[in-house]
Amino acid sequence: TRVANILDKGADKGALLYQERTLKDKATGELLATLTSTTFARGNGGFGGVSGPQPEPHRLPEREPDAVCDLRTLPQQALIYRLSGDPNPLHADPKTAEHAGFKAPILHGLCTLGVAGHAVLRTYCGYDAKRFKSLKLRFASPVYPGETIRTEMWQDGDEISFRSKVLERDTVVLNNGLVQVGEPDAWPAPPGSGPS
Repeated sequence: TRVANILDKGADKGALLYQERTLKDKATGELLATLTSTTFARGNGGFGGVSGPQPEPHRLPEREPDAVCDLRTLPQQALIYRLSGDPNPLHADPKTAEHAGFKAPILHGLCTLGVAGHAVLRTYCGYDAKRFKSLKLRFASPVYPGETIRTEMWQDGDEISFRSKVLERDTVVLNNGLVQVGEPDAWPAPPGSGPS
């Protein structure tokens, strides 16, 4: 992993940490994937670094979604995700969550991302994960375990744009999403634009 950039948003505005990691086949050295991530470091701004510019977000089409997929999370889902080794008490301890400004423990961001990825795989890829070529998005708001995530999707060639919202609060939680998919000749016909 390498730090690609750090942007200082200001003393009370935090900092953005851009990271890049490459995954290679150990035997051949072949590049398998490049992972990029942005971490928002709350309260860590004001160190005098460069403040911008930030990359432009992917623009969603200005039309009704081509497909919609509703997936409900489980009330205990954050605790199940904790078994993957994430020790952050924000996802399990009500007092820690309250101290951080949340009404209850929140779902892991990677779990929320996984739910949206599930919606795209189910709707456009027939659950064939090999067709997923890349994914990018912006986290917009937390999800509480037990909430229903609606993913709205737009297809343009081999690109699937998406946005996810929590139905119970009518709140966008993932925005400006883009999935590049392969093998467009084999795509199943997308369902209607109503909830699935």
